[in-house]
Amino acid sequence: MQQMDPKTLRELVALRRDLHEHPEIGFEEHRTSEIVATRLAAAGIEVTRGFGGTGVVGTLRKGSGNRAILLRADMDALAMTETTGLPYASKTTGRMHACGHDGHTTMLLGAAEQLVHEDFSGTVHFIFQPAEEGLGGAAKMIEDGLLAEFPVDAAYGLHNAPGMELGQVAAVKGPQLACSDRWRVTFKGEGTHGAKPQEGREPMTAAGLFLAQLNSIVARELNPLKPAVVSACALRAGNFAALNVIPDDVEIGGTARCYDPDVRDQIEAAIARIANGIAAAGRVECDVVYARGAAAVINAGAPTEIARRAVINGLGQDMLVTERDPITPGDDFSEFSSRVPGCYVHLGMGEMRPAGQHHNTNYDFNDACIPAGVGFWCSLVKEELR
Repeated sequence: MQQMDPKTLRELVALRRDLHEHPEIGFEEHRTSEIVATRLAAAGIEVTRGFGGTGVVGTLRKGSGNRAILLRADMDALAMTETTGLPYASKTTGRMHACGHDGHTTMLLGAAEQLVHEDFSGTVHFIFQPAEEGLGGAAKMIEDGLLAEFPVDAAYGLHNAPGMELGQVAAVKGPQLACSDRWRVTFKGEGTHGAKPQEGREPMTAAGLFLAQLNSIVARELNPLKPAVVSACALRAGNFAALNVIPDDVEIGGTARCYDPDVRDQIEAAIARIANGIAAAGRVECDVVYARGAAAVINAGAPTEIARRAVINGLGQDMLVTERDPITPGDDFSEFSSRVPGCYVHLGMGEMRPAGQHHNTNYDFNDACIPAGVGFWCSLVKEELR
């Protein structure tokens, strides 16, 4: 396991727990970004603010090398109420760090402070990103000119992995995370008395048929060797205080996940085709909205090899994982890695807390993995910018 000066580790643990106590959701990370910017500046790192509203960029240049890389940490929390009961639990009802972004911010900040005293040749841009949790923070930073002002040759991201051996780093080529799309289908009919359905055009049957047919997309239309998930996750219709009234409309919403761009196109087209066909058969109208979110995260070969060397030389051969199944959550790190070669690694947090998975109200980041995270980032910079 990576070693760290005890005083430095205590300071980073205190920082992580302070961030955990004061979670801020997407585009509201004002306190967090202020802490990040203040510490970067105190370490002698050039600071640029304003990308994506609350985003912070720290730039460290050394030597004569002309290669530049991007290291990204997300800062935002989730709109959830924490139930861990920990001494440093969230002090804000309805807000908590349920995905470990407090740990990501801490580890990258710790690495930046350490790299001030390390030798390398080139430029590192430490990107502290707002609004990763579905709000498009990476795209907003790029829209604000991030990559135009700070062009880079490669991009790297890191995410904690509960249940994976403590301190291990998975650097795997190819797909890592799925695209993250949302869809909404509204069937619009003509409401009527529940005892006289023939006098209206009822959307409830159309909605039921659509939900039953939805599962056929993955089961019968897509290549079984190309994974995908299509799930209905929300339903709005009628009024339980008026159970003799057939409503005018039914609204259904959900998510779609996959790794292949062609599969993504197929899913979007299939949802619209099925919904419109059922609507026509049932004499109701149909409105379909398919909103594409972050694209799939696909690790490129060259940066993945560099990340592997960083693990071996910085943490040890036994800490490297080169094979791990991709997962279906999404991450808008793909906004960076789709523009420049990128690698997104997973850092093991050890045994999972009871009900301690990501996006659970009992989740907490394991501070014991901070030395490995900082060590990986520092080793990566040395591998990239020799």
